[in-house]
Amino acid sequence: MGITRRGAITTGGAVLAASLTASVPARRRGVVTFVFVTGANGSAQADPELALRGHRTVAVELPGHGPEATQFTAAYQAPQDLAALAAAPSPMAGITLADYVAATVAVVRRAARHGPVILVGGSMGGATITGAANAVPELIDRLVYVSAFCCAKLRSIEECLATPEARTSRFGAILPGAVGDPAKLGAVRINWRTADRTFLNGVKQALMADASEAEFLAMLNSSLPDDTLHVSGADARGRPGTWGRVPRTYIRHSRDACIPPALQDRMIREADELNPRNRFDVHTVAATHAPTRGAWGKIVEILDGLAKAL
Repeated sequence: MGITRRGAITTGGAVLAASLTASVPARRRGVVTFVFVTGANGSAQADPELALRGHRTVAVELPGHGPEATQFTAAYQAPQDLAALAAAPSPMAGITLADYVAATVAVVRRAARHGPVILVGGSMGGATITGAANAVPELIDRLVYVSAFCCAKLRSIEECLATPEARTSRFGAILPGAVGDPAKLGAVRINWRTADRTFLNGVKQALMADASEAEFLAMLNSSLPDDTLHVSGADARGRPGTWGRVPRTYIRHSRDACIPPALQDRMIREADELNPRNRFDVHTVAATHAPTRGAWGKIVEILDGLAKAL
């Protein structure tokens, strides 16, 4: 499966390195560290393949996402106690985008002591990595948005999803899985472990239509039930004087039913218009919103090439 960069076929390595070296400022020496920031309901996961290729990888544990946050309760197990699940307090209550950014900046600061940093965000994680680049642009050698929200002219994730380019978004397929009152919980709680076939079919088509049933269910079982109410409406715009000077890559998912390619393209275009001297390096992978293992392998090739270019 080819990976395109504005229409040109590349697979990492020498060609990609030559095209990017001029735009990446020479800063720290040492092994490249990939810092991964998850999207909504995601758990902290680094990438073993990149480590085996000689890079360092680390995942940010966002506030409310760690094991001490007790998102997993007996009511969420099988058999489920839906009444108890709907009423259990949420560790995500009150957590904001600023909290996510602070956690990410703390990891970036530590990683940058050892060498170059490539900060990677997927989906809602794009808002977090933009905020981190606003805060510490001098510590980030490249930003990578993996089918992620990138707010430049549009203020927030909510504004992105209100555009004509997002009219076909299938994020709404997740809502029938909601448990409890978000206003009382201070969070959105999704019962990913339901056996409701209608819900599961709808979510599979929205998030991971290309996957086998086993791969799809494995993805759901790695998802956290709760997420914050406060990130999607927060001001997530990158500032030209900080975020705008960090080299950046966008990895488009051409089969994404949640962040449609038209919306991805609008965000790329608006970021380039705001920062014409530092335009996105764009790649396209035939991937759904949550990529299958095969599609992720193509993304790893791109990330490996970016590291080799530093």
